[in-house]
Amino acid sequence: MKKIIIFVSIVAAAGAAHFFLGQKRKATAPQYLPITATRGEISDVVDTTGHIEPLNRVVVKPAVAGRVDQIIAEEGDRVKSGQVLAYLSSTDRVAILDAARAKGDEVLAKWENTYKPTPVLSPLDGTVIKRGVVKGETLDTATEMFAIADDLIVVAQVDEADIGRIKNGQRAIITLDAYPKDEFKGTVFQILREGVSVSNVITYSVKIRPDRVPASFASEMSANIKVIVTRKQKAVLLPVTALSDTEDGTRCVYKGDPRNPVLTPVKTGLDDGTNVEILSGAEEGETVFSPGNSDMPQQAASESSSPFMPSGPKRAGGKTGNPGPPPM
Repeated sequence: MKKIIIFVSIVAAAGAAHFFLGQKRKATAPQYLPITATRGEISDVVDTTGHIEPLNRVVVKPAVAGRVDQIIAEEGDRVKSGQVLAYLSSTDRVAILDAARAKGDEVLAKWENTYKPTPVLSPLDGTVIKRGVVKGETLDTATEMFAIADDLIVVAQVDEADIGRIKNGQRAIITLDAYPKDEFKGTVFQILREGVSVSNVITYSVKIRPDRVPASFASEMSANIKVIVTRKQKAVLLPVTALSDTEDGTRCVYKGDPRNPVLTPVKTGLDDGTNVEILSGAEEGETVFSPGNSDMPQQAASESSSPFMPSGPKRAGGKTGNPGPPPM
């Protein structure tokens, strides 16, 4: 009887071990996620930051020293070249009018009509971005009365590693920190060749002219910029997560039987950090499989290679970036 009990215990233990080992194998078995290659648009972009500034900024100073009589232009006003921004009385006129005022209104009116105030004129068409004086203020010829900008542009700071990819005429997409949901389009029109070193990083200024300048634009606002280097239409695309890299750097996808897919090399093109262009090795509408864990066997689609590579594949990383920009 004792032998029977021992035998039953051994059988039960073996059955339990078999059950738990089976469950463990199921838990650690590779999980394959089907992904279908699609055709669409992909862009290679340079992501950077910058700010808004005037293309030309002119400071208006008085031609003579004196006192401000009247302010006509305010910040934000659009002005034309030659338009009156303010009136001021020269030091001589101030002295004459102050003396006439003491003699009565009739004498004051006479001298006011005889000795006219000096107009301060705008030197160009543009927008008043600064008013630095108030009515009644005494000033000299060094006083900055107004600042006028003719056009607001975006200046991007591009890393030296990317500056060689930037060309005049390339399109750009701009968002402002102040209005993150609004996108504005523009064109690169000038690349400055004097670098600036900040924390041992060299950057170059790239000027971008917006297609339109909305009322929300203001000088020195922070901006995020995507300069479109290359754009491809109707490219065969797969998500970055569908690709794996072998030890030698070959980019591959899993294809074939979903229960035991084969690691197949592919040739890739543009990579925007979300999608990868497939030049060969996978076609539009073809299903590939993304590994669900790191224990995926490295089975290569090559007669000359072992069906299992020495180590698991590395998930393709791609370069840092956002999804490709909308059509320009």
